[in-house]
Amino acid sequence: MPHFIVDCSKNILELKDPKEILNEVFETAFSTGLFSKDAIKVRLNSYKYSLVLGGDKDFIHVFGNIMEGRTAEQKADLSRKIVSKLNQLFPEVPIISINIRDFEKSSYINKTML
Repeated sequence: MPHFIVDCSKNILELKDPKEILNEVFETAFSTGLFSKDAIKVRLNSYKYSLVLGGDKDFIHVFGNIMEGRTAEQKADLSRKIVSKLNQLFPEVPIISINIRDFEKSSYINKTML
C-alpha cells in the first residue's frame, strides 16, 4: 500500500521503457515522505485503442490508491509531483493526469493481516 496504476496509450511504451516509467512514479511517490519503499506498488496498463481529445492522442493517467489519513495538501502535493515528473519525461504528451483515492482502514485487508 499504496497502489499506483498507470493507464496510458500504447504509444507511450514506444517513447520510454515501461520499467523507467514505473520507476519514476515509484521514486516520486517515495520522495514525498508519505510512504515507505517496501509499501509502494506501481503497475502499468497500456491501451491499443482510446479516444482522447476527439482522436487517437497519447495520454497518461495515474490512479493513486492510498490509505486514508493523509491531508488534502499532502495528496495535492503527491499529485503535483507525479504529474510534474511525467511531464518532464513526456513533454509532447497532451494529457497527463492523476487522481488520488483513499482506502478505508476499516475495510482494507491483505493476506498478512489474516
